[in-house]
Amino acid sequence: MGKRVLIVDDAAFMRMMIKDILSKNGYTVVGEAENGNVAIEKYKELKPDLVTMDITMPEMDGIAAVKEIKAVDPAARIIMCSAMGQQAMVIDAIQAGAKDFIVKPFQPERVIEAVSKALV
Repeated sequence: MGKRVLIVDDAAFMRMMIKDILSKNGYTVVGEAENGNVAIEKYKELKPDLVTMDITMPEMDGIAAVKEIKAVDPAARIIMCSAMGQQAMVIDAIQAGAKDFIVKPFQPERVIEAVSKALV
C-alpha cells in the first residue's frame, strides 16, 4: 500500500486535482477536509503519513491547523498549498512546522517532488 495522504482544501476541485496526481503516483488518499477544523479531526482519526494543506480556508486557516496538528503530533508531515502571492503566509506556514509548499495551479511533477521529499 502506498503512503497515506489527507488532502485539505476548501475547493473540491483542488482536492480532486491533488487526489488525481497522488493516486496516479501510487499514493493512497485516505481522507479529505474542507477546512482546518475538519482537518484536525480527520488527522487524529486517520493518522495519515502526510497532509496537503491549503492556506486560505473558512473557519480555520491552514496555518492555524498546522499548529494544532503539530501540537497533537510533533512528527506530522504537512505540505502547504497556496496561490501565487502568498509568500508571507508560506513563511508563516514553514515556521509553524510545514515541510514544504506547492503553488497553485499545481504542477504534477512539483507535487510529487514535494510529497516524496516530505516523506523521507
